[in-house]
Amino acid sequence: MTELVIYAVLFLLLIGHTLLASKMYNAVHLNNSLDIREKNDWKLKALIFPLFFWGRYKRRVL
Repeated sequence: MTELVIYAVLFLLLIGHTLLASKMYNAVHLNNSLDIREKNDWKLKALIFPLFFWGRYKRRVL
């Protein structure tokens, strides 16, 4: 039973990570004020630590 709870929590964390990364990736992709290098840099950061870099992106770009 404990394994099931652990797997459920890990699954929810993975889904949350994926959804936030896709939201940031899409926001960066639609931002026309960034050049291609900056876009690629923010997109890579979105795939690694989306929650941490989403706040930094909003403060810096928007």
